[in-house]
Amino acid sequence: MSSALTDLFPHPIVQAPMAGGVSVPQLAAAVSEAGGLGFLAAGYKTADGMYQEIKQLRGLTNRPFGVNVFMPQPEHPGASTGSTGAATAAPPSGAVEIYAHQLAGEAAWYETELGDPDSGRDDGYDAKLAVLLDNPVPVVSFHFGVPSRDVIDSLRRAGTFTLVTATTAEEALAVERAGADAVIAQGVEAGGHQGTHRDIPENDRSGIGLLSLVAQIRETVGIPVVAAGGIMRGGQIAAVLAAGASAAQLGTAFLATHESGANALHKQALTNPLFARTELTRAFSGRPARGLVNRFLREHGPYAPAAYPEIHHLTSPLRKAAAKAGDAQGMALWAGQGHRMARELPAGRLVEVLAGELAAARTALSAGGDAR
Repeated sequence: MSSALTDLFPHPIVQAPMAGGVSVPQLAAAVSEAGGLGFLAAGYKTADGMYQEIKQLRGLTNRPFGVNVFMPQPEHPGASTGSTGAATAAPPSGAVEIYAHQLAGEAAWYETELGDPDSGRDDGYDAKLAVLLDNPVPVVSFHFGVPSRDVIDSLRRAGTFTLVTATTAEEALAVERAGADAVIAQGVEAGGHQGTHRDIPENDRSGIGLLSLVAQIRETVGIPVVAAGGIMRGGQIAAVLAAGASAAQLGTAFLATHESGANALHKQALTNPLFARTELTRAFSGRPARGLVNRFLREHGPYAPAAYPEIHHLTSPLRKAAAKAGDAQGMALWAGQGHRMARELPAGRLVEVLAGELAAARTALSAGGDAR
């Protein structure tokens, strides 16, 4: 399916923005140069840090690329993040304090201090928007909520194509009503944070699988759909395109590539038999995110409160200390359900391989053969 988005790049392959230092300019450039759409992740960066990465990326490629922005967070679970993202209630400080007490042993073990849970909730949203309007980029995507129509209209006037993540058909409808150009359908299989607009703990185990979600969203909205969640092979890309998506967004598949900024332990863990499965957890950030099951997730996941980004700030020094110590059991090893299929290739080569697999799958499907 052709759309204004897929007209920007030859292959319907989008490299998912992965915050925390994974989606570096070298990775985005390699993907875009190979005919996909590379992405920078502005999450957890300052506005100037984002701007410097954009400048670096522009020095590496003339091809289209995207930048992902986190929406500001409301002050309590269940409040929607939209328009201004204004605070509506006090954060669950008691729950955060209890969790901090539980993590005291981790801090002692790694010989570090816990982070300040009150380090900010808006992730520099307004400052980042100002940079993106003053220095427009081809594509901007949003996670954890829907920007206001004014924001989307301003980006459109600047020549920027906008995408917003949705995890349900209802969220997709909100995306369309806000005027976004396309919606990212994020299935429950996806690695990293679920981009839910409302963080409701009661819904933690009710995520929707990708193919079902794409079908539901296609029947709900008229804007193009980008499918994300557990996609590791060209045959899976063919499947979501057949289901009505315009493109596929892959994160874990690119996490293992040579250009990825992921920690070497994280890359190795993707195919390590010791990390056999993934789970959605609040252990590291206070918001549902899918990662490889390790000691930290098992021990603390059941007790982690719904308090993002307080828990993210709280555990940040622990995660850094674990990485410095070479201890994968204490790191946030974000990964989708297809992690075992990760391939350690140059990112550009991976795009080429995926495109070849996609072409073969389409041929097989049209001929009634094996579409793997």
